[in-house]
Amino acid sequence: MLKEFRDFIARGNVMDMAVGIIIGAAFTAIVSSLVADLINPIIALFTGGIDFSGWFYPLDGNDYVSLAAALEAGAPVFAIGKFIMAVINFLIIAFVVFMLVKMVNTIKDRAMREEEVAAAPEAPPAPTEVELLMEIRDALKQR
Repeated sequence: MLKEFRDFIARGNVMDMAVGIIIGAAFTAIVSSLVADLINPIIALFTGGIDFSGWFYPLDGNDYVSLAAALEAGAPVFAIGKFIMAVINFLIIAFVVFMLVKMVNTIKDRAMREEEVAAAPEAPPAPTEVELLMEIRDALKQR
C-alpha cells in the first residue's frame, strides 16, 4: 500500500496539480489585491463612493444603526449589500482573470506560430531566369 501511495504521488499529474494549486493560491492573493486596492477605488470614484455592504434588512423587525450592530445583537438579517458587493467583486475578478488568460493564450499562440514557421521546411529555390530559358530551349530542340 505504501508503494502504491508513493507511485501515486510521484506521478507527473499529481505534482502538476499541486504546483497549480499553490500558484493558484498565490494568484488569488494578487487578483484580490488588484480588485481591492486598484479597481474598487476607481469604481468608487465613478459611483460617488457608494458602499453597498451596509445595506441590510433585519428580519426581526427592529431598527439597527448598522449591520454590525444587528449582527452583534444576534438579529437575523438579510445582508443584501454584502451579497451585492460579493457579486460585484466576483464579476471584477472574473473579468481580470479572463483578460489574463486571454493575454497568456495570445502569447502562447504567437510562440506556437513562430515555432511552426521555424519548423516549416524550406521551399526549394525557384529556378532562375537563365534556367527557365534553358528549359524552354531544350523543349524546343526536342520538337
